[in-house]
Amino acid sequence: MTDTTGTLDEALERLHTSGPERDGRLSNHAPMAVEALVRHGRAPAVHRWLDRYAPKLEDAPPAVLAVTAETWREALGDPSRITDWTRFFAREAADRPWREVLAEWWPRLLPGIAAGATHPVIRTGHAVRTLLTPGAQETAPRRAELAHALGYWAARHQPLPPLAPPAAAPSAAAALDAVPPVPRQDGGIRARLAQLTAFPRWGAAPDPDTAKALLTELVAAATHRYATHGHGEPIMLVHAATAPNAVLRTLPALPRDLWVPSLAAAWSAAAAVTAAYAPREAAPYAATPLIPEEVFERAAAHGDDHTIKFADTALDVGDPLALAAAARAVELNPPAF
Repeated sequence: MTDTTGTLDEALERLHTSGPERDGRLSNHAPMAVEALVRHGRAPAVHRWLDRYAPKLEDAPPAVLAVTAETWREALGDPSRITDWTRFFAREAADRPWREVLAEWWPRLLPGIAAGATHPVIRTGHAVRTLLTPGAQETAPRRAELAHALGYWAARHQPLPPLAPPAAAPSAAAALDAVPPVPRQDGGIRARLAQLTAFPRWGAAPDPDTAKALLTELVAAATHRYATHGHGEPIMLVHAATAPNAVLRTLPALPRDLWVPSLAAAWSAAAAVTAAYAPREAAPYAATPLIPEEVFERAAAHGDDHTIKFADTALDVGDPLALAAAARAVELNPPAF
């Protein structure tokens, strides 16, 4: 849905005075959640939602040293440089078309797709969607949001450890089922990801169109799997679906020769989150009689940012099991306020 109210731009301007994190490592989800709320016709509720979310926001950290085209490699993956990176991408987006900037930096950032618990790539996907929406203007707040998203990704960039591929899987759903859980499922995501050793082989794509089709399959499979496995860690497991969906949303803005590596990165993100948090046993779920609009309305009323973003992805998938998964997220996650 195109935002004709100006609410999204107002909300983004309001949020761009804040940093992308709080309490050291927790992500600021507000830019992603408000984009989803506006997208699904909840613009009148956005500022009220932000008022209640505001106590979680922190100021952006101070700048350290300007990132340049010559020095960016030494700043990559340095979270103390978040503001330096944001300013760098703001300059880049001011001087060049945003698609050109994205195409240059996407392959540089993809190896660190799991960084920040995948929140930077998810924020990027929401930002790109605002710029690609038919009939929407490429406004300054929306270009600035892309700069904030890419800057966060660059600052938190951290590749996964080298992984050995075990047996191949015939489908995305089978591949997710075959992901071995990390030995110690406790502690934060960085400690969990450090234990990764192997993922099933899945998603070999000979061409861009096949890559897009397989990525669509992966998003659906991860969304469906939440209905039966989301109880393992209800907040974190939404990212197994929302991270690859962020990549899928970004594909139309990228050169086609980047689609195949984008699929590989999206699979690594979904598999990493699954390995880190999935329970060993499935649980039953209830089908929902609700239509998509009603499912999202429940997520919006629930107020939790992860639940809102997951419902947004579930509506992209759109089938009954995806809607049941979104309803399950409303049940499993605590209300926001």
